[in-house]
Amino acid sequence: MPFNIVLVEPEIPNNTGNIGRLSLASGSVLHLVKPFGFELSDARLKRAGLDYWKHITVKTYESLEAFLRINKDKTMVFLSSAAEQSYVSIDYKDDLFFVFGKESVGLPKNLVADNSDKLYKIPIYSTHVRSLNLANSVSIVVFEGLRSLEVSKGV
Repeated sequence: MPFNIVLVEPEIPNNTGNIGRLSLASGSVLHLVKPFGFELSDARLKRAGLDYWKHITVKTYESLEAFLRINKDKTMVFLSSAAEQSYVSIDYKDDLFFVFGKESVGLPKNLVADNSDKLYKIPIYSTHVRSLNLANSVSIVVFEGLRSLEVSKGV
């Protein structure tokens, strides 16, 4: 699988459903870190993921600490509007973990502070917009990663 998409405490079922469909389309694994703002049985989650949900590789974790402990040896990058580096400068490689925060507040401040060298953002060119929709942000980063991998392989 090319990538791992990590949602820390996702709040909106429609976003998670759309990201699930994206993970399947991109050959990625979806990692969901509790607590969620919805139940995995939520009809809105299933509707957004359509009939694809049963084919998506989903891993769930009871907490951020559990996720970090279980995946401690994995290569991760963290996406945050607080970052200085652009997502286009990520060293994209197979099995990379993209870690995204919850819709309302993003990643926990301590996670951002502890990973400042692995922190990336999607530039926003308007002062009227604080952040992009989570599903859109994941799409941008994942498909830039796929494009980058194809270029490096000469596809």
